[in-house]
Amino acid sequence: MFFDLSISRRRRVRPVGAAALALGLAAVTGCSSDSGAGDDTVKVGLVASLSGTYKPVGTDLRAGFELYLDTHDNKLGGHKVELIVADEGDGPPTAVPAATKLVKKDKVDALTGLVGGGSVNAVLPLVNQARIPFLGSNGRPVIKDLEYVWTTSFLSDEPGKAIAPYVKEKVDGPVYAIGPDYQGGYDELRGFTDEFKRVGGELANPDGKTTWTPFPKTTNFMPYFAEIAKTDAKAVYCFYAGKAAIDFAKQYAQSDIADLPLYTAFVTEGSVLQAQGDAAKDIYSVLNYAADLDNAANREFAADWTAKHDTQPTTYAMASYDAAAVLDKAIADAAKDGEVTPQTINKAIAGLGQIDSPRGAWEFGDKAHSPVQAWYLRQVRPDGNQLANVMVQDLATLGG
Repeated sequence: MFFDLSISRRRRVRPVGAAALALGLAAVTGCSSDSGAGDDTVKVGLVASLSGTYKPVGTDLRAGFELYLDTHDNKLGGHKVELIVADEGDGPPTAVPAATKLVKKDKVDALTGLVGGGSVNAVLPLVNQARIPFLGSNGRPVIKDLEYVWTTSFLSDEPGKAIAPYVKEKVDGPVYAIGPDYQGGYDELRGFTDEFKRVGGELANPDGKTTWTPFPKTTNFMPYFAEIAKTDAKAVYCFYAGKAAIDFAKQYAQSDIADLPLYTAFVTEGSVLQAQGDAAKDIYSVLNYAADLDNAANREFAADWTAKHDTQPTTYAMASYDAAAVLDKAIADAAKDGEVTPQTINKAIAGLGQIDSPRGAWEFGDKAHSPVQAWYLRQVRPDGNQLANVMVQDLATLGG
């Protein structure tokens, strides 16, 4: 499967306004037939980290979905929507009961969100048992049973896979790999290290394997940086997000390896960049989205986002916005063919073609139910009077 992802990306989309992020549930007028209201209301459950290490990520997932509803009359596929939000916390121990309530008590028609790959794996049995579509909007591990599973973001090993050849080309020597010891970290770093070795790269880690930092308790990275300084590393590759990304970037800039180029997935994405400040300057990152991409869908999305929030949009918000867009098209298609149910929505998702997205056009691949999409290299650079993740170049098209 291939389609044209080429677009001109040099024109900037800048923030045009600000408003405080409205917290709370985005429930609209009307509810499901279970609670006595009209049958045309669709219930959507969104599980995201609204507390803990990944609160910045989860907050953007919620805000992205809400933005789509706000700009589409609080309807998906012509149906009123009741959005019910639950807190994923730091992983499965909180994610599973949150999702269980949405599926079994609230009886949602579709489930979306989930920040962590471990949370996805833990919630899947519930999804399959209830036979409802799950539209993940953050990194997802490889899954065998995909009947009801889709992602509008990416597979967790793809960021590292996309940037590894570039790092091999630009760095004259071994690269040190480091990341958090949980499912998402394993997937993200595996994508980089496997591809880096495949193209002839060498890891600077003494045992030739990624160094893992305990998650979520690691807040002091200085001992790890001291160990990296003892190696012959010419650059560092890592994956961190949320609060851990803030700690990592700030301490990196103050460490003995501050002069080593830092290549990352997600470390500077979102509100963490403001908290990192000058410590984030020049950090490279790989993502499936950049706020300055120049296409019609992104100009509209970025303008709507910055009119409501005092930040540039993020890949987290974009993927959740796209999850709502997918449900919008799928619910409309299901309604044309008859009754709107979790099963007919899921069937309709399978039949969708291209999605016109702020990241550029994409569509679901048949093998992994994940986007076939472009990946971009960004670098933190001054953009006016603030720092931003500025798009540098295309890296690869991956997915399937």
